[in-house]
Amino acid sequence: MEGMIIPNSKDQHATILLMGLRRGGKSSICKVVFHNMQPLDTLYLESTSKPTTEQFSSLINLSVMELPGQLNYFEPNYDSERLFSNIGALVYVIDSQDEYLNALTNLSMIIEFAVKVNPKIQIEVLIHKVDGLSEDYKIDAQRDIMQRCGDELLDLGLEGVQVSFYLTSIFDHSIYEAFSRIVQKLIPELPSLENMLDNLVSHSSIDKVFLFDINSKIYVATDSGPVDIQTYEVCAEFIDISIDLDDLYIENEENNNNNNNNNNINNNSNNNNLLNNAQNITSKSKELKSISHLSNGSVLYLKQMIRGLALVALIRNENQISTSNNTNINETFNEILLKRSNNDEIEKSLTIIDYNVDLFKDSLMKIWKTSKLIK
Repeated sequence: MEGMIIPNSKDQHATILLMGLRRGGKSSICKVVFHNMQPLDTLYLESTSKPTTEQFSSLINLSVMELPGQLNYFEPNYDSERLFSNIGALVYVIDSQDEYLNALTNLSMIIEFAVKVNPKIQIEVLIHKVDGLSEDYKIDAQRDIMQRCGDELLDLGLEGVQVSFYLTSIFDHSIYEAFSRIVQKLIPELPSLENMLDNLVSHSSIDKVFLFDINSKIYVATDSGPVDIQTYEVCAEFIDISIDLDDLYIENEENNNNNNNNNNINNNSNNNNLLNNAQNITSKSKELKSISHLSNGSVLYLKQMIRGLALVALIRNENQISTSNNTNINETFNEILLKRSNNDEIEKSLTIIDYNVDLFKDSLMKIWKTSKLIK
C-alpha cells in the first residue's frame, strides 16, 4: 500500500483509524485534539492527500491514522485486510451539515469488511460540525443517522454489530469528550483505574476526579459518577491555566532564596470568574501541582502523574456561606468563625487528598509497569 504505514500486530500501540468522506473534518479534529490548534485556524488546512499516522504516549501508546476520504481502500492494490486487522477503533466522521446518505452507504460498506477481518474492532461514528445546528435539529439528525445506519447494517445481516454515535464539534469540548470515550475502550486496565478513582473519591471528600492526558485534554479514566460536561470543561481548562502560570513563575534560586515555594496569584476576569482566590502553584522536580479556590466555594486540585498524565479533582465545600474574598463588615462574629472553620476543614481535606493521591500515583505506576510486561 503505497504511502501508507500499516500498524503491525506486534506493535504496542493502540491504533485509531480515522475515516470519512472528503472535507468531513478529519484533519481539523486531529489538529485540534492532538496538536492544540485553535479551531478557527483549521479553516486554512488543506485537504489530506495521503494517509498520515501520528503516535502519542500516555498511559497507553496511541497511534492515530487518518485516511483521505477520496481514496478507495478496497481496490486490489491496497492491503485493506491487513490494515483493518490491526485496528483497535474505527472512527468514522460524518458531516452533519452536508448530505450524509453517501457517507452512510460508505460507512456500512466499511463496517461490513472491518468486522469480518477484525470482529473485536470498536466502531465509533462522529456526527460532526453540529455547532451550526439548533438543539432540535441535532437530535433529529442523530436519530435519523442512527436509524439509517441500523437499517443499512440490518440489510447486510450485521444487526449484532455495536456502533457508538457522538455529536461533536471542534468549537466546544464535545470532540474531547467523544475521543475520551473512544480511547478508554482501548485501555485494558480501565476497570482497575475506575475502581482506584472510586476509592480515591470515597476516601478524600472529592466530588469528581479525572485522569487527563495533559497535551490532548482527553481523560483516560474517571470515577464511576456521571460526567457533567461543565465540570469536565472547568477541569480541562484548569490544566492550561496551571501550566501557563507555572511557566510564568519559574523559581530563580539566586534571586528568590527567601521566597516561599507557593506563589499566590490573583485571578482576573479572563478566567470566566471561576478563580477568585489564590492560585497555588508548586513545581518541584518537574512535577506540577496546583490548587485553586473557586468563587462558589469549591476547590480545584491538580497533580501531575506519570507519562504526561495529570489527576484533576473537583472538591466541593458544602458549608461555604459566602463567595466574597473579603470579610463583610455586616457579618456576625459567628459567621466569621464559621468561615475560618471551613477554611481549616479544607486544609485538612487537602492534606488527606495529597496523601491518597500519592498512593494512587504509586498504584498507577505499578499498573503501567505490569501492562508493559504483559505486552
